[in-house]
Amino acid sequence: MPATISHELLAPAAALVLWTLIILLYMAMVRFAAFKTAGIDLSKVPPGGRGQDLETVLPKSIMWPAHNYSHLVEQPTLFYATVILLALMGEASQLNIALAWGYVALRVLHSIWQIRINTIPVRFATFLLSSLLLIALAVSALRAALT
Repeated sequence: MPATISHELLAPAAALVLWTLIILLYMAMVRFAAFKTAGIDLSKVPPGGRGQDLETVLPKSIMWPAHNYSHLVEQPTLFYATVILLALMGEASQLNIALAWGYVALRVLHSIWQIRINTIPVRFATFLLSSLLLIALAVSALRAALT
């Protein structure tokens, strides 16, 4: 175990956490504006309502930020764990750092695309490429753990 943990390798994870929170705030702003436009009074919503309930009430494009927020709290959890493992094992190589920043860049691009345009081919391509980078990071973490 290294005496110090690489901040260079953890920086992409911190950036993705911040991006996820930005998307959360954006989602809230878009939704509250849509509630006002649709005449939805939140004080009159039955108890236990969930965001999914809005799928049939609000326009699809209003729901896109919420869909993206969900995506940002799904697969990226594996990214966070992998980056932390690599950092703890002292595996902050330039390749791992580049892979981590590449993953974050692709997730940000995926977010912007999904929230604004949302065509499937580009969304899928960014998801696939980011997944391949995550696989490379995971293989690097496993290799480090086994040696």
